[in-house]
Amino acid sequence: MGRGEVKPARPHENPAFFVQELAINTFMNATTDISPEPATHKDDQEDLRYGEGLRPGARAPASYAASAVPSRGRQHPEPECTTRSPFQRDRDRVLHSTPFRRLTHKTQVFIYHEGDHYRTRLTHSLEVAQIARTIARQLRLDEDLAEVLALAHDLGHSPFGHAGERALDRAMRDYGGFDHNAQSLRIVTRLERKYLGFDGLNLTWETLEGLAKHNGPVTDEASAVAKVLAQLAPWRDIGSGGWASAEAQVAAFSDDIAYVNHDIDDALRAGLLSLAGLAEMPLVGPVVADLVRERDPKDPRLIYEATRRTITLMIADIVAEARRNLAALAPATADDIRNATRPVVVFSQPMIDSIKALKQVMFERVYRHERVMAVMRAAEGVVIDLFAHCLREPAAMPPNWQAAVSGLPERRRARVVADYVAGMTDRYALAEHRRLFDLTPDLR
Repeated sequence: MGRGEVKPARPHENPAFFVQELAINTFMNATTDISPEPATHKDDQEDLRYGEGLRPGARAPASYAASAVPSRGRQHPEPECTTRSPFQRDRDRVLHSTPFRRLTHKTQVFIYHEGDHYRTRLTHSLEVAQIARTIARQLRLDEDLAEVLALAHDLGHSPFGHAGERALDRAMRDYGGFDHNAQSLRIVTRLERKYLGFDGLNLTWETLEGLAKHNGPVTDEASAVAKVLAQLAPWRDIGSGGWASAEAQVAAFSDDIAYVNHDIDDALRAGLLSLAGLAEMPLVGPVVADLVRERDPKDPRLIYEATRRTITLMIADIVAEARRNLAALAPATADDIRNATRPVVVFSQPMIDSIKALKQVMFERVYRHERVMAVMRAAEGVVIDLFAHCLREPAAMPPNWQAAVSGLPERRRARVVADYVAGMTDRYALAEHRRLFDLTPDLR
């Protein structure tokens, strides 16, 4: 999704920003996680419009929700579950998958042994899912589809976060490259092997569409994602056409909301940011400034309160903007949203500007901090070493992986080796490197 140019004015210089506390309290009251009330009766649907009239905890999926029509099905036909919707079933398959469990020990920003309280890919995915469900319910969408997309979006990540992905892509340069979004699709369509009747998880078309279009329409036929989708073309077309469902759009932006805020939290814990420095940063700065005026600046609870309030502001903004877009489009079905000329679930332009400016500061002070970069450079070396060694010496891999590469030409063998390395957790990668090499870096 595109981001606008950064405006010179800060959010707190806008008079409307001073109603921040009221907006936070109002929205949080409207989204409090209490026992859900019964879905609103059909006669009340007109009063709900695009979710404005929903009572706290109420659910009322609209005609433009993906679940309003039957699913387009699964690649391998199966009897429907008698207790769960197709998207609930997808979610459960992701939750019970081996790649999902491995996210426990895959890096978000800080390596797992740097501290027990830093986010991992697993906790990140859980936070994305919580935000996605909140937004989806507010917009009268299918929460289960938004949830499964949030939970599955990082299944294809290699060890050591984006550093590992860069390293594996570089190692695979002559063999087609590596992309974690494409890898997520390969996992759920082919690589996970536990079901008797098929490889992969056999997820619904709608879930596959949302994963494929996590970053928007698939327009480049040469992209890694497009190549995976081409293999599914004999069953159904997924990649061509416009946007994904509104639920997929919700999951994609929930990813942004989650990682921006929890990376700030983790950076504060790591000492890369200070609360005083945070007060000068875009978007979160005015929130922190208000908190410091209210409480003792040394109170450690202010860290969580700052990110909590910022998450609420971002959710309130995207819900309000999405409702305006839905009102302008007036979709009757999910396909109306897919065929729209632009996405319906987006931030407002002022919020886009603020997020862009905040990310710039985060890159300067956190993601490119020498402490982080030094660890990531060493981690990249671990990934490249493992790939090169296993490609040259397949006997270094477990027996099932040795069998998988037996007799394959080099290009196909390289892809299987990349699948093996990408599936490693941080700690398994380090353990294998110690087993195979005389010197393994201490990633601290």
